[in-house]
Amino acid sequence: MRRRAFLSLLGGAAAWPLAASAQQPTMPVIGFLGAASPDLWADRLRAFRDGLAEAGYVERRNVVIEYRWAEGQYDRLPALASELVRRDVAAIAVPGSVAAVVAAKAATSTIPIVTTLAADPVAMGFVASLNRPGGNVTGIASLGVELGPKRLELLRELVPTATNIALLVNPANPTTTTVSKDIEVVARKLGMQLHVLGASSERDFDAVFAKLAQLRASGLVITPDAVFTARGKQLAALALDNRVPAIYQFREFAAAGGLMSYGGNFTEPFRRVGGYIGRIVKGEKAADLPVQQATQIELFINLGTAKTLGLTVPISLLGRADEVIEQWPRLLCPISLRSAKIESFTSRRLQRLVSKLARPRSRASAGDVRTSNDRPA
Repeated sequence: MRRRAFLSLLGGAAAWPLAASAQQPTMPVIGFLGAASPDLWADRLRAFRDGLAEAGYVERRNVVIEYRWAEGQYDRLPALASELVRRDVAAIAVPGSVAAVVAAKAATSTIPIVTTLAADPVAMGFVASLNRPGGNVTGIASLGVELGPKRLELLRELVPTATNIALLVNPANPTTTTVSKDIEVVARKLGMQLHVLGASSERDFDAVFAKLAQLRASGLVITPDAVFTARGKQLAALALDNRVPAIYQFREFAAAGGLMSYGGNFTEPFRRVGGYIGRIVKGEKAADLPVQQATQIELFINLGTAKTLGLTVPISLLGRADEVIEQWPRLLCPISLRSAKIESFTSRRLQRLVSKLARPRSRASAGDVRTSNDRPA
């Protein structure tokens, strides 16, 4: 009897870890569908995880994130979205790409989808209204596509002699047709000829800039797209090497040597996507979460690039800039753009500079803008 009691006790003790394991709650699993690649979205991923943490979820501690990356190949998105649906994730984060949202929405009508887009989600048919999305899609809408005509106007203001302008689009992006038409209308009003050039991956970039040289284009407007955003530094370098004044959406483009950037901040919407995902995991419904609107618009001008291209930036334009970047581009010194020294002026400091220049001076004219990099030796 004693032996039998001992064996029973031993068997019960062996079962305790299994019972305890079975009682531990299973971590929720969320999906992340990216149109680009993780190495190019490091800052965005950090912001997304920060938003998720603010909602109480930390990756690998109390939530699992299943990542799927299209690596800039939009035709892979439908299959990747289907993989996440089969994984039975609690929600799918689909930030920064209209094509990725289209693929995710086609793959599921029940799993919540949270996105951030530089396009109108109502016009795209993703939600019924901003206040009450009504389906399984919600997120953050930022001004991006709508700013295309304004980017063309800013480029014309900085390059007043420009009459031959190119527009870079991704043919695979569902917004391409609308964006091209809107910018074409403004181009005609400004008396400019617009050439629409397509690139669906970085493999097409060299051909695009070869075409720009052939067209003798005096400027380039780049439309918002996940492929272009992920390769913004590369596009900035190509524009600089080919001496093409170019404008895009995000600050990183101007900081890397592009002439100008005009648009919204990209990390903040990713943080908000993480926050919405966390709220959905806790039990809220996507249909009841209003689409947030990111309305902050910023203008960045790279004064070093302007000098390299032989352009004079009007003081009126400098005064409207949120930041003026003074940088030695690669064409002027043997260092890479990544290691180039960047000195930024906030708009407040710039306004003081402009005010000083506007005062009567005996030795310098009001149009003689001098930065700290221009001090006499």
